[in-house]
This record gives sequence, C-alpha cells and structure tokens, in this order.
Amino acid sequence: MRLVLVGGGGFRVPQVVEAVGAADAAVRVDEVHLHDVDPARLRVVGAVLAQLLERLPHPPRLTAGTDLDEALRDADVVFSAMRIGGTAGRVLDERVALDLGVLGQETVGPGGLAYALRTLPHARHLAERVRAVCPDAWVISFTNPAGVVTEAMRAVLGERVVGICDTPIGLVRKALRAVDAPVGAEVSFDYAGVNHLGWLRSLHVDGVDRLPALLADDAALDGVEEARLLGPDWVRALGALPNEYLYYYAYPREATARLRAAAQTRGQQLDAQQGGFYARVEADPSRALATWEEVHREREATYMAESRTPTGDDADGSDGAGAASGERRAEDVAGGGYQRVALDLMAAVLTGRPATMVLDVAAGGHLPGLPEDAVVELPCTVDGDGVHPHDVAPLAGDMLGLVQQVKASERLLLEASATRSSELAWRAFAAHPLVDSVAVARRLLDGYRAALPGVAAALD
Repeated sequence: MRLVLVGGGGFRVPQVVEAVGAADAAVRVDEVHLHDVDPARLRVVGAVLAQLLERLPHPPRLTAGTDLDEALRDADVVFSAMRIGGTAGRVLDERVALDLGVLGQETVGPGGLAYALRTLPHARHLAERVRAVCPDAWVISFTNPAGVVTEAMRAVLGERVVGICDTPIGLVRKALRAVDAPVGAEVSFDYAGVNHLGWLRSLHVDGVDRLPALLADDAALDGVEEARLLGPDWVRALGALPNEYLYYYAYPREATARLRAAAQTRGQQLDAQQGGFYARVEADPSRALATWEEVHREREATYMAESRTPTGDDADGSDGAGAASGERRAEDVAGGGYQRVALDLMAAVLTGRPATMVLDVAAGGHLPGLPEDAVVELPCTVDGDGVHPHDVAPLAGDMLGLVQQVKASERLLLEASATRSSELAWRAFAAHPLVDSVAVARRLLDGYRAALPGVAAALD
C-alpha cells in the first residue's frame, strides 16, 4: 500500500509515520512518499525519519520528491497536509486582524478566511491532479481550515475526499474518561457542527446517556479540558460540551485582549520554534530525532495557551471567567492526535473493518438547516464501502444560527475564490460573526492582500 503525504516536509509528518509504523497500526503501509515544494524541508524531515524508522516495529519504505504527478502515481491514499505560506503566513493571518482589534487565530475568524483564500487554489489543483493521475485513491485532508478546503476539493473529487480533525473525537474520549466508561462498553454519541465549531450533545454508554450527569458534576467536568476552557456554568447552560474552539466565539473580547497583550502570537511562537528546529537539524543532523521530539513537546504543551490564563487578572482586567489556568495537563495532550484519526479512517476504507469517527463530510440531509453540499462535521461509520454519515438531531436556536452564519461566510469565500471576486471576499469577511463592521471587513481584506502575496494572487 502506497501512502503519499502532500506537505511532506512539514513539522508534524513524523507523527504520521510513527503511527503508520506502530505495532498496533490497523493497516500495513509498504511505502510512504513525502511530497513537498521545498527540498530543504524534505531533507530535514528525512533526517528525522531516518532515525525514527530504526525504532519502529513495522517501518515503511520512505521516498521523497518535489514532482506532484510523480508523487501521486500509484497512490492508494493521499494525505493532504499543505501549509501554504508556512508559519510566516500564519503570523500575518493573526497579526493583521489583531492590529485592527479583531480576533487573530489561524482557523477561526478573519485569519482562517485569509488562510483559506491563499490555500484554495492549491487545494483545487491537488484535487485535479489526483483525479487525473490516481482517481481511485482516497484523499484525507487535514489542511486547515478543514471545512472550507474539504468543500472545495469535494467539488472535484466528490466522496473520495474526506476532511479530518482530531478535536471532536478527542472531546468524546475526554468525556468518556470523565464518566469512567468501562473498556469495551457500547458507545454512541451525538456531535454536530462544522469544523472547529460543534457540540457533543449526548454520550450513550451501554444504552444510558451519561452526558447530563457529567454536566451536573463539577469534579467530573474538571477532567474535561473544554469545560475548563469555557467554564462549567456555561457548558451547563448549553446543555452540551463544546469543541474547544468555541472558546473564541464565547469569549472573543477576552481572547482578543489576551492575544494583543501577549509578547508573541501563537503563529510567532511556532514560526520561531519550527524555524529553529529546521536550522538546528541542518546544522546537526545526528540529533535530528531528539531535536524534533524536544520541539514537539514544547509545541503540544503551549497549544491554545491564550485560553489558559495564569492565576490573577486577565490582560483586559477581567477575572478570567471561562478560561482554565496553568499548563495543559498530560491527559489533555494524550489521545493520538490527527494522525490517529487519519490512520483509523484509512484502515477502515482499505480493510473494510467498520469504525466510527467524526469527519468533515457533506451535510446531505443528515444535519438539517445546512445546504446538502455544505461540508459539516458529523459522526460517521466508515467501512469498505466508504463513509456513511449518521443522521443527528437538528441544531436549534443559537447553535444553528451560529453554524449557519459561519457556513454562509465560508461559502461566500469559496465563491470568491472560484470567481476571483474581491467583492465576494469582502462580503465573506463581513458575514463572519467575529467581524463587527463592514468597514473593518474591508480593512481586513485590504490588509491581507497587502501583507500576503497568496491572498492578492487569489483575487487579482
């Protein structure tokens, strides 16, 4: 079986290869091919993997190159993990918004829209080359912003492309741990929304919905990172456990204040961390794997740090309501990550062994209130016949309204990208719930066009 990683020089690629070569990997991969447009990054990641493969129980054969069509030839599965513009682009995604007093985050709000604008042309190109070179391959996309990118690629490849994110299934696992669900219990759940905007609304363990009791128990909720981020009173008011990214919608004022007051944005942290990593490995390839492990631990520990304030007052003078305090707990980092979701999905479609997971798929009537071709995030059963989304209870009230507004912004952006329309892009920014003014939306778009060549090229 041949697996192709597009974006194969990326920092998180070793996680994928480690999962593929693990003793408990559900499917054996004969070859992993790394494709990237940057030969230097391929060299660095190749040095890490050369050392990693020595300790894997089932190491795949590793190849690499910069020619896309050659990479795709004979591919069985394609993982899309592109980061167009690199971490330097992420810095500008965040900073342009923050300089205008608007939340700056890479997938949520205007930063996510800017990221999408410069990524969509490349995502469509990849889909077109897959259709031409390896039309029977499955494409698993963890290129952010996942919902928008998957929707664009589905227009070319249909159901052969599926978007993934590790946050929804990670939330389910944390909730199961919090209710002390026994190993081997029969589990079903209701989760609905769009990428980085969804809610866990029921959690049945051996036929009993354990979520109401969990929401009523402060001690149990303390074991769920998302409840600590948003506050136990708020999750009880919702009657559901939110995806961690709902923090930015629930507390935009506080999040923006913390980000603006911080010495560095998350993008700046990662740009420094990862830039240093590539330079260090180039200088001393003998320590490539040790260097990667060190930087990876630091990256995981500081994830969404703006949502976890230290004890004391916030930057804006508030009391920190709705935010956890201190470092991430070890159990918050554990759970397998996006590479485990990708491997489980790949194994299910290739072996036929059914698996249940939360995926980015077309609504198709499974989530009422959204267009049938809109990509949403739903529980799915995956087997040898493909991906089968579950019908879920309709979203209602404020939840439905928020999802519809974000999806309307995303679909305006998709149309703007397809038609290279600046006016539609302006409307997309203005429609987003985290942008509070049409005038600010125009300034955001103008700022991104000036700062990011990929955004300008996508519209000019």
